[in-house]
Amino acid sequence: MHKLLIWSFLFMTGISYSQYNLTGSILDANSEEPIIGATVYLQEPEKGGISDVNGNFSINNIPSGNYTLVVSSLGYGTRTQKVSIPSDEPLTVLLSPTAIEMEEVIVSTPFHQLQSDNVMKVDRATMEEINRTGTLTLAEGISNLAGVETISTGTGIGKPVIRGLSSNRVLVYTQGVRLENQQFGDEHGLGLSSSGTESIEVIKGPASLLYGSDALGGVLYLNPERYAAEEDTEVDAKINYYSNTQGLEANAGFKTSGENLKFLVRGNYAVHSDYLTGNGDRVTNTRFNEFDLKSGIGYRTSGYKGDLRYNLNSGEAGIPEEIGLQSTSKEIMEPYQKIQNHILSLDNNFYFSNSSLDLKLGYVFNNRKEFEGEHEEDHEGETEEEHEAHEEGKAALEMELSTINYDVKYHFPEAANFETILGVQGMVQENRNLGEEILIPDATTVDLGIMATTHYHLEKIDFQAGLRYDHRDLKTSEMGSLGEPDYIADLERNFDSYNASLGVKLNVAKNLTARLNFASGFRAPNLAELTSNGVHHGANRYEIGNPDLENEQNYQLDLALEFGNEHVEVFTNGFYNHINNYIYLEPTGNFQDEAPVFNYIQNNAILYGGEAGVHFHPHPLDWLHFENSFELVIGEKEDGNNLPLIPAPSLLNTLRIELPKMDFAENGFFSISLKSFFDQNRTDEFETSTPGYSLLNMGLGGEFKLSSTVIGLKLTGTNLLNETYIAHLSRLKPEGIPNMGRNISVSAEITF
Repeated sequence: MHKLLIWSFLFMTGISYSQYNLTGSILDANSEEPIIGATVYLQEPEKGGISDVNGNFSINNIPSGNYTLVVSSLGYGTRTQKVSIPSDEPLTVLLSPTAIEMEEVIVSTPFHQLQSDNVMKVDRATMEEINRTGTLTLAEGISNLAGVETISTGTGIGKPVIRGLSSNRVLVYTQGVRLENQQFGDEHGLGLSSSGTESIEVIKGPASLLYGSDALGGVLYLNPERYAAEEDTEVDAKINYYSNTQGLEANAGFKTSGENLKFLVRGNYAVHSDYLTGNGDRVTNTRFNEFDLKSGIGYRTSGYKGDLRYNLNSGEAGIPEEIGLQSTSKEIMEPYQKIQNHILSLDNNFYFSNSSLDLKLGYVFNNRKEFEGEHEEDHEGETEEEHEAHEEGKAALEMELSTINYDVKYHFPEAANFETILGVQGMVQENRNLGEEILIPDATTVDLGIMATTHYHLEKIDFQAGLRYDHRDLKTSEMGSLGEPDYIADLERNFDSYNASLGVKLNVAKNLTARLNFASGFRAPNLAELTSNGVHHGANRYEIGNPDLENEQNYQLDLALEFGNEHVEVFTNGFYNHINNYIYLEPTGNFQDEAPVFNYIQNNAILYGGEAGVHFHPHPLDWLHFENSFELVIGEKEDGNNLPLIPAPSLLNTLRIELPKMDFAENGFFSISLKSFFDQNRTDEFETSTPGYSLLNMGLGGEFKLSSTVIGLKLTGTNLLNETYIAHLSRLKPEGIPNMGRNISVSAEITF
C-alpha cells in the first residue's frame, strides 16, 4: 500500500504541463489611469506579480485551466475575476477607489474567496492591527475581534470565547492543522504566540461541516506569516517594553525566496513580572515567560505547492491565588504551569488542468506540567520517598498529548457555476500521564469524517450547501486501584453525528448585502467530562465524570446585513443557537478532600444575540475613520437558569487616523478607543454579577524609510485612566482580584 502511495505521489508531482503567460493592465475605474504597484495573483497555484509604472503585469509559467485572479492595491477595492489560460488577449482590470482597507482571501472557508464574496460571514484581522492595541499576549489580542472574548487567569493564561462558548466547543487551527493541547480545562491557555502569525479569522457558529467535532461553537483560524516575495530577502528585529509588568519582548526573523524555493525562521522571547492593578497592588504569581520558534520551507512549481512548517512554543506561567508578596521579580514561583507545544505541518497542493487536490498533514505534541506549592496537608499519608519527590521540584501533574491529523480535499472542475469539494479528515490521538496526579486517564481517540460541500454562483445570489458524517472511537485505560477514592474505570465509547449547512448570500441592492446561514454542529464529550474523579486544583473543586454522556448537538441560524458606500458602512449580525445535551457542572452539596463536589450533567440550552456596528469614513477625508460596534450574548439553560461564563454586553467606540503616505514617514496611524462593558446580571446561580466599567486605549506610530532600511516605531496605552475593575470572565473574580491597570507599551522595529 505504501509503495502505491509513493508512486502516486511521484506521478502527480511529475506531470508535465504546457506553460502559458497571463498579461494585462490594472487601471483606475474612474480615470482609467494606470495603477502602479497593484498586487496581482492567481489563487491557485498562488503565482503572482506587481503592476509596473504603466500598470502592466505578467504572470509566467501557468498551466492551462480556469483560475481566480485576485487584484488589490492600497486605496482601491480588492477585485476577483475568473480567467482562462491560455488567454487570447491581454486582460484589463478596473479597480474602484475606496476608503476601506484592502480585502484579503478568507482561508478558513473551503472556497478561498474574498469576504465580500463569501456566503458564510467570517471576521478577519491582521496581527499588525491587533498589535496596535498594545496587548501583552495573543489570547488578550483576540478579544478585540467582534464576538470574541477571553477567559483569563491573570495575564499569562487566556483562552478564547466565541459568542459565549469556549474550551472544547471552540476549535483552534494554526498552520492549517487543529491545535490539541488539553483545552478542556478552564486554566489551560491558548499555548500560541502572535509572533510569526499573519492574520486571524473567526468563524462564529457551528463549523462542524468543515472541521468536525469541537467546532460546535466556532473556529479561531490563525494564518502563518507569509514568505518573502519572489527573489527577495528580508531580515527584521523588534523589541517591545511593557510598563505595567516591566515586561520585555524580543523578536527577530529572516526569510528569503527564490523562484521555486522559500525559507523563513523567526524567534521570539517574552518575560513579564506580576501585573499591577489599578489600585497599585501587584497580583502575586501572575508572572510568565514564553519562547517561540517558527520555521518554514516552501516549494512551488507550476503543478505543485508545498509548505512545511514547524513551531515550538514553550512557556511558564504562575498560577495566582492571592495578592500577597509584592515583587517585580521575573523568576517563576510555585504553583505554576510549564507548557510545551510542538506543531509540525505539511500542506500539499496539487494543481491539475481544471481541478486540484489539497493534502494537509499535521503532528502536534503537547507536554503539560503543573508544579504545586508546599502544603503540609497535601503530604499526609505519603512515604518519605514521595515527600522528597515533592521537595525536589518534580511536577505533581504531567501529561503528554500527541495528535496526528490529516485533511484531504478534492476540488472538482467548476461546471455550470458550481464549485464542489469532497473531503476526508481524521485524527489519531494519545494521552499519557507521567505525574502522580491524574486529571484524565491514559486514552486513545480516533476520528474519521467525510464531507461534501458545493457553491453555486449567480450574478446577484450565491448558494452554499454541505453534508458531513463523523465517527469517533474513544478508549481509556484503568487508572488507580479498585475501591480507592480516585479510581477511574476503563471506558470504551464511540460517537457518531451527521451535520449539514445551507447558506445564501443575496445582493439586495447596489450597496446592500444579506447573508442567511443555517448550520448544525456537534461535540463529543471530552475525557474530563466522561472520566473525571478527583480534585481539579486549578478550579478548586472535586469533579466526577459521567461515562454515559451523549453528543452535544446544536442548530444555529445566522442573519447578516451589510450596507456600504463611499462614506459609511453599517452591519448587523444576529444569531440563534439551540444546543441539545449541553454538558455542564452542577454542585452536589457534598465535600470531598475539602473541596466541593461537582457532577457533569446534561441539559438543553440556547444562546442568542449578535453584533452591530457603524464605520464612518467621510470622502474625501479617506484617512479619517469613526467606528462603533456593539456585542450581546444571552445564554440560558432549558430549566430557565442562565449559562455560566457568558461575556458582558460591550460597546466599542474608536477614532482612527490612517496615513499610508506622508512627507517624512509611511503607514502612520493614530487611534483612540473607549470600550465599555455593561453590567452582567445574567449569571449562573453559582456566579456573581459584575458591574460595568470602561477602558480608554490609545495608539500611534509609523515607519521611517532610510534607503532600503525601514524603522517602525509604535507607542500604545491600555486602560489609560487606570481603572480598577474585575472582568466577568476573569477566573480571579471569586477572589476579588482586579484585572490589569494602566499599561504603556513602546515598540521599535527595523527591517532590512
